[in-house]
Amino acid sequence: MSGISTLVTREHFDYIAARTQTEDPFLVELKAAAAAAGIPAIWIAHEQARFMEVLLKAAGARDVVEVGTLAGYSAICLARALGAEGRVVTMEVSAKHAAFATDWIGRSDVAGRIEVRQGRAADLLPKLADESVDAVFLDADKPSYGAYLEEARRILRRGGLLLVDNAFAFGNLFDGDCEDPSVLALREFNDALAADADFDGVLVPLGDGLWVVRRLGATPRP
Repeated sequence: MSGISTLVTREHFDYIAARTQTEDPFLVELKAAAAAAGIPAIWIAHEQARFMEVLLKAAGARDVVEVGTLAGYSAICLARALGAEGRVVTMEVSAKHAAFATDWIGRSDVAGRIEVRQGRAADLLPKLADESVDAVFLDADKPSYGAYLEEARRILRRGGLLLVDNAFAFGNLFDGDCEDPSVLALREFNDALAADADFDGVLVPLGDGLWVVRRLGATPRP
């Protein structure tokens, strides 16, 4: 039947997770080591990672930029979708997190496909060339999402993918009493991206909400 929307509940999330390819032992070990090292357990859900892998494979992506490395979990998942010629540049402001991620990425099956750049993304992103990447994944400080969007607009090849985490604002999207700066920034970002004429996309109810957006236009990739 057309026009019917099912309310997504916790049971639906669990159903999806249970029917997603099992998380491999290396990633499980990485998360345990990160938790033991005092790194916040805020990496993306496994089913969200698998969804992004499918998207990148379908798009034939080769060059990906990630803003927000944390422990390196998502960078490894992204790199696995790119093939032997693919490359992920991931940016992390925390020296501790960048060092942990570099170590564990070096042990992974995609060590040669990932470069960790430690520093503020606001300083690192402008160093990338215009229309030089196939996909950008944003998962860092939420008040800076607006600025990151402008850099993504510049560095993405036309037809490239923009993936943005935490669109559901940590479950506080509809809490009118919440004044957390990150939540307010995410609401503003969601409205701005939805109205942006340069992008065409949809919010996907996986994890804490994932924007899947295509930069409009098309140019041949070199």
